[in-house]
Amino acid sequence: MTKDLEHKFVAELEGNQNIIHKVCRTYTNNDAAHKDLFQEITIQLWKAYPKFRGDSKFSTWMYRVSLNTAISLYRKTKRQISTSPIYDNLKELEYEGYNDERDKQMDLLYKAIHSLNDIEKALALLYLEDKNYKEISNTLGISEVNARVKMNRTKTKLKNILNP
Repeated sequence: MTKDLEHKFVAELEGNQNIIHKVCRTYTNNDAAHKDLFQEITIQLWKAYPKFRGDSKFSTWMYRVSLNTAISLYRKTKRQISTSPIYDNLKELEYEGYNDERDKQMDLLYKAIHSLNDIEKALALLYLEDKNYKEISNTLGISEVNARVKMNRTKTKLKNILNP
């Protein structure tokens, strides 16, 4: 990979790293696991970047890789995320601290989201990001109709969890 491509990747990653933080918060329960998953997603994004063709927005592609990484690691390790060494090229990307104490309502929402299954978690996360059904269907690789149906079921499930 050329230096220009590396710098472009790091710039895109820095500009969109909140996506990774949101995925990590959705699929982990503590700061150490959050940091480990953040690192693993970054590595997977780095490995996949040469194949990024630009058919979709970088953020949409980033969501897809991040969610797939989180879901596959979550399923393999039952919440014990393994990590791999990060490439030297990514040393300039710094981890921004993530403060779980910012908003108690958000904490309650994320606790409710943790009780959902993998696909429902992804749907909730994308919904909170104000993604439309087309973007959600592209990110998750499902039809728009299926995304709408699953989203309605997920919203109902979250409402029942938050307001028993």
